[in-house]
Amino acid sequence: MDKAIVVFPDHKRAVCRPILEVKKGDLVVVGDDGIRISPAARTSRSGIFHFMGELTSPERPVPFTAKKVADRISKAHRQGKKIVVVAGPAVVHSGAVEPLARMVRSGYVNVLLAGNALAVHDIEYALYGTSLGMSLTSDKHEPRGNRNHMKAINEVMKHGSIKAMVERGVLKSGIMYECIKNGIPFALAGSIRDDGPIPEVIRDVVEAQTEYRRLLEGTEVALMLATGLHSIAVGNMLPSKVDVIAVDINPAIVTKLIDRGTAQTFGIVSNVGGFLDMLEAYLGKDRSATGP
Repeated sequence: MDKAIVVFPDHKRAVCRPILEVKKGDLVVVGDDGIRISPAARTSRSGIFHFMGELTSPERPVPFTAKKVADRISKAHRQGKKIVVVAGPAVVHSGAVEPLARMVRSGYVNVLLAGNALAVHDIEYALYGTSLGMSLTSDKHEPRGNRNHMKAINEVMKHGSIKAMVERGVLKSGIMYECIKNGIPFALAGSIRDDGPIPEVIRDVVEAQTEYRRLLEGTEVALMLATGLHSIAVGNMLPSKVDVIAVDINPAIVTKLIDRGTAQTFGIVSNVGGFLDMLEAYLGKDRSATGP
């Protein structure tokens, strides 16, 4: 979606290329007739993509669905394929930092794509135990907890980067901590809504888009967690052969992802915190059964 089709007659091939990368002299498909595309069949890749049909529904049995997703991720992991996670700040709000951090630590995440918010809330939780001032253990607003969000941003600014916080022993846990400690590449795309933004955030939207594309090369499985805009953006950068699994409490988000060009999406309507808990537990059992 949103690409130009560039033809290379000498090599008898055609590729989808972002409009930004089209150069003078390229042979670009034009006209109204169009080109018929045959998407890769889901059933040829994984049973999960025909499980209970293709409709996004909150009535699927979530534990069984989580097991199917875990099987798909485990298979990709064992084969050395790239697993990309696209995550929104609801991952932190819903109490799913620990399971996602364990997935990173255990090698089930090869790339993390997100925005400023995920990183800031993750760091706030690691430093102060809150997300937007709300304690994630007692479910209560901490006294003066509304300041923690900006305190977390200022702490990153003071040290110059998230990486520096890890190296100096200031940041000792969380999703971003595990990415840095385990050498997992990540890209944080900025927006005009960002608080800060913190230093690692890519503020130039074109540069962020280019970095996302670079990190997405060779993706086998994309797991999109409670982030509508980032999911749709990433979906538009992926070829149809990539298995896309989208988890969101709002069915409309998953439907929009499918409607905007990522037709191969397997949608799961669920609280992302509860789903990640189940998913990581199944992955833990898989590790125990198969070894490191």
